[in-house]
Amino acid sequence: MRIFDCHTHFFSYDFFAALARQTGPDANVENVLAALSSKTGIEIPQQNNDAHLQKWLPAFDENEVERAVVFASVPEEAAAVAQAVAATPDRLIGFCLINPLAEGAAQRVHFLANDLGYHGVMLFPAMHHYHVNDPQLTPVFEAIAACHLNVLTHFGMLQVKLRDALGLPRIFDDSFANPIELQAVANRFPSVKFIIPHFGCGYFRETLMLGTQCENVYVDTSSSNSWIHTQPYPLTLSDVFHKTRAVFGSERMLFGTDSGVFPRGWRRDILTTQQQAMTDAGLSDEEQQAILFDNAARLFAS
Repeated sequence: MRIFDCHTHFFSYDFFAALARQTGPDANVENVLAALSSKTGIEIPQQNNDAHLQKWLPAFDENEVERAVVFASVPEEAAAVAQAVAATPDRLIGFCLINPLAEGAAQRVHFLANDLGYHGVMLFPAMHHYHVNDPQLTPVFEAIAACHLNVLTHFGMLQVKLRDALGLPRIFDDSFANPIELQAVANRFPSVKFIIPHFGCGYFRETLMLGTQCENVYVDTSSSNSWIHTQPYPLTLSDVFHKTRAVFGSERMLFGTDSGVFPRGWRRDILTTQQQAMTDAGLSDEEQQAILFDNAARLFAS
């Protein structure tokens, strides 16, 4: 089947350097990154951004991934990911993290869309400590709608293992992470497509409730979905696909892996596991192809 991965992290050198600088005002970036690589086995990318892109493209080719959404996972990575997307516009779609509480956030949205060519933005309410339905975010959503961008909004449990490996504090607050809070925003901006990753990452019931009420909300299937083990009732990945299709239909489900670091590279194991789960859930070949490729191709056609 054709593959369009809607959830990958580019994780350029700029991403790692930004995290390294958070370890302290006098941090030696190269020493911090060398220690991180030694501790985790992760390959730190070269500062040459094109060289890092040339790591990703063969990984996609080897696994027959035709297209992918790539994230700028910190604001400092925006230029690097934009450069990679501009070099391969037929392969990559760019999304960039923003903090909608930051000064000039609405102007930042216009810059990302019009100057850097991004197709979407990422919101992490639990990271930046805001309720997504807070009226003060309205100018940001107005800018998003005006720029015809899509929005990936991470709700549920949020863990960044690289932060833990660097000894950075856990700043996330899940009291901001309920998908239900997106309902009023999604209904107010019906032209904007909102994507909830990881089936809501622990807020599965709330994600299904949201999907019932907002036709412009999608889910992505990315990661190992280990949040399943936090649920108070027995649940398998096959169950998740079955219940999600019942609410969203196969038309509003987007395949993703959450791939991001080397030497692991692209997560073919995620694809294999999810294909088996979809088959066990009774999804037809046509429905699986829609999730794996067609829905994303349609969503990002413009």
